[in-house]
Amino acid sequence: MAERAARPCCLGWDFSTQQVKVVAVDAELNVFYEDSVNFDRDLPEFGTQGGVHIHKDGLTVTSPVLMWVQALDIILERMKASGFDFSQVLALSGAGQQHGSVYWKAGASRVLTSLSPDLLLHKQLQACFSIRDSPVWMDSSTTAQCRRLEAAMGGAQALSGLTGSRAYERFTGNQIAKIYQQNPEAYSQTERISLVSSFAASLFLGSYAPIDYSDGSGMNLLQIQDKVWSQVCLGACAPHLEEKLGAPVPSCSVVGAISSYYIQRYGFPPGCKVVAFTGDNPASLAGMRLEEGDIAVSLGTSDTLFLWLQEPMPALEGHVFCNPVDVQHYMALLCFKNGSLMREKIRDESASCSWSDFSEALRSTEMGNGGNLGFYFDVMEITPEIIGRHRFSAENRQVSAFPRAVEIRALIEGQFMAKRIHAEGLGYRVMPKTKILATGGASRNRDILQVLADVFGAPVHVTDTANSACVGSAYRAFHAGTDVPFSEVVKLAPNPRLAATPTPGAAQVYEALLPQYAKLEQRILSQTQGPPE
Repeated sequence: MAERAARPCCLGWDFSTQQVKVVAVDAELNVFYEDSVNFDRDLPEFGTQGGVHIHKDGLTVTSPVLMWVQALDIILERMKASGFDFSQVLALSGAGQQHGSVYWKAGASRVLTSLSPDLLLHKQLQACFSIRDSPVWMDSSTTAQCRRLEAAMGGAQALSGLTGSRAYERFTGNQIAKIYQQNPEAYSQTERISLVSSFAASLFLGSYAPIDYSDGSGMNLLQIQDKVWSQVCLGACAPHLEEKLGAPVPSCSVVGAISSYYIQRYGFPPGCKVVAFTGDNPASLAGMRLEEGDIAVSLGTSDTLFLWLQEPMPALEGHVFCNPVDVQHYMALLCFKNGSLMREKIRDESASCSWSDFSEALRSTEMGNGGNLGFYFDVMEITPEIIGRHRFSAENRQVSAFPRAVEIRALIEGQFMAKRIHAEGLGYRVMPKTKILATGGASRNRDILQVLADVFGAPVHVTDTANSACVGSAYRAFHAGTDVPFSEVVKLAPNPRLAATPTPGAAQVYEALLPQYAKLEQRILSQTQGPPE
């Protein structure tokens, strides 16, 4: 049998909520191998649903840490059985579901540094965790800890200004505070606290991997400007926390060479670099190859914005993180709960359940909708905290209904004007080179994308981001240790497809409407202020 040609590559890993996934990307940035382990299906003995355990209180949500280790074992053994040539792996990096935390028991570091290549990882690490079920991002049981942290910092805005976000129940500092308060013995037995990302990196490194700046920004503990832990935040959460966290590092750091365990068991080369792992959202920014001024819009059940920021202005809504591919810059994340479900409701009510009729309504109505503006939140929105449907005529009078086509345009224009207003509230500015990358179900509708291009005044491209965190991790593995910009490293990657360019005159229409929309939003907020998160 002819020998296979050598194919140097980097591996990208993703330890997400429901699975562990890997891709191999070659020097031309082609994905040539991928595999995944689904926790519910492939590891039923852990009894998870959607990869998690939801506790009786309905607020506490955890995942078994050994399940993640065993999933890694399964994938590596499958790769070995398939004949994957580990000797060609130049470097690896990865992503983890953001905000989850792992608690290494005293003595675990000795186990990590002396792993036997004859045994699977999960067999050797069983006694290494002081908390066997890790709190994850779906947990919302730490409201008391959040309020205490904000009080210690002098309020929610002060905390956001320092750490990039107000206190959120899922953020790691608040989760650590809860464990310290409710299980002080386990906390005292913990010698290191990792994020899911740095935990996964530690498995490959054979020692504790540092937390990177970008994922560390999702903890309510890191000063995002100075890139150091906030002493006030640490003190408000738990004692001796800084030594348990270790010093954070830039996201593009090479944190070491791969553990001898992988060299002996799987045939990795001794020079294989382990690059700092980061959160799944920052890794997706890398996978989508955002650059300065760019914006990614995921148009799914809920809508999510990723923004590349130069000068961030952290607010009470949204999140600002350190940028995973440029240590000088930042990224922001905004989530809008009323996304495709709202679009589908209005389609059913105003377009006879037909997307083609919905699109025709967008084409037949003018940009700016004659000054008619609408807010459509059938469930309590996150950004802003409003519920209900609110319609305003061109004279700013509240009205109970719009004609069908006007209703459809009011919904789509309103959704995108809200996105632009709140993005600019975090410091985002449309630049001449700005491009918008659209993903998710609604990105298949060209007429919706045309409104997006018009409202933002920037061209819209569509991209497939099914594996963006994994692929972004592989790209980051190629980039780390070089002295060239990330954009230069990934220029060979497939380009997204241009889908819409701004209509002539759109800028003037929406520059006039945006301030009006913002004022009306504030008016509704003052009348129907929702409960805090």
